[in-house]
Amino acid sequence: MKRRNFLKGAGLAAAAGTVAAPAIAQSMPEIRWRLTSSFPKSLDTIFGTAQTFAKYMAEATDNKFQIQVFAPGEIVGGLQAMDAVQNGSVECAHTPLYYYIGKEPALGMGTGLPFSLNARQLHSWWHFAGGREIINDVLARYNCTSLVCGNSGAQMGGFFRKEINTVDDLKGLKFRIGGLGGQVLAKLGVVPQQLAPGDVYPALERGTLDAAEFVGPYDDEKLGFLKVAKYYYAPGWWEGGAMLHLVVNQQKWNELPKQYQAIMSQATEAANNWMLAKYDAVNGQALRRMVGAGAELRTFSPAILEASLKAANELYAELSAKNADFKKAYDSMVAYRSDVLPWFQLNEYAFDTFMIRTRGRA
Repeated sequence: MKRRNFLKGAGLAAAAGTVAAPAIAQSMPEIRWRLTSSFPKSLDTIFGTAQTFAKYMAEATDNKFQIQVFAPGEIVGGLQAMDAVQNGSVECAHTPLYYYIGKEPALGMGTGLPFSLNARQLHSWWHFAGGREIINDVLARYNCTSLVCGNSGAQMGGFFRKEINTVDDLKGLKFRIGGLGGQVLAKLGVVPQQLAPGDVYPALERGTLDAAEFVGPYDDEKLGFLKVAKYYYAPGWWEGGAMLHLVVNQQKWNELPKQYQAIMSQATEAANNWMLAKYDAVNGQALRRMVGAGAELRTFSPAILEASLKAANELYAELSAKNADFKKAYDSMVAYRSDVLPWFQLNEYAFDTFMIRTRGRA
């Protein structure tokens, strides 16, 4: 009798399973979105992050949620990606928020401030110290919301056509640099230029730029900067860990079923990890190749770093005095940095420093 009851129950459970699967599938509608990237297809890591995100979305939804990725110029230019999301021309964009500081300076902190946080710290500030809420409150005024979707890690200081030894050498320098880093350097006499990646090489070749920074060795090698400028500087103090975002039209986000919102949140996190891991894997190899091809490595002098830090603090004080959104985000980030840096100094930094000093012995 017990055996018959068990088999009867098992049969009902199996029947329920056959009903449940189609019910779940029916609750997942087919959706087609377009994503515009701020980066050219030739940059397979940073453009590839958007493609990787789209792949994850398709795989997690049995291909019911398809996102087509477009390069700059196919729909809008690289610096207009957020505008296209805001006005509904596309549903989403993969872009750094510091491209849009002309709309609101606080958006620069979505990518990262000069002399602020590294990649891990910025990611932590976003998720656990109020960053997400602060930045998305600003984006809501532009009919947008955002999800973290990539990080470059600490960037290089860029390629220069001449050596930069003193603060005076910065005066009049025409430098391709994005975000608030350009405003910091402008205080030291630099003439900052914000150009989309595909426009940088020809400007550097013609001499309308004296220097250019982008991300790091792997992308800089692909962009060919070494062919027209041989001095390669470190560190990129303006981007200790540049965070990228999936910027989504607010209405389109709100229309998504909750399970699709949850899947998208996880897919962007997975793509974020993919991008940082990929750069860590390829940058060292690219740097060795470029040094072998004639790149001359340099570091910014302590005097230049100190002058730049002073200029940065002056800029932040000015922006905080006149912009409540910037002040809120800046105060939040500074408070977080004060908490996290002693821990990194005690443990992470000590470990990394020892391993670097003893490399080849372990």
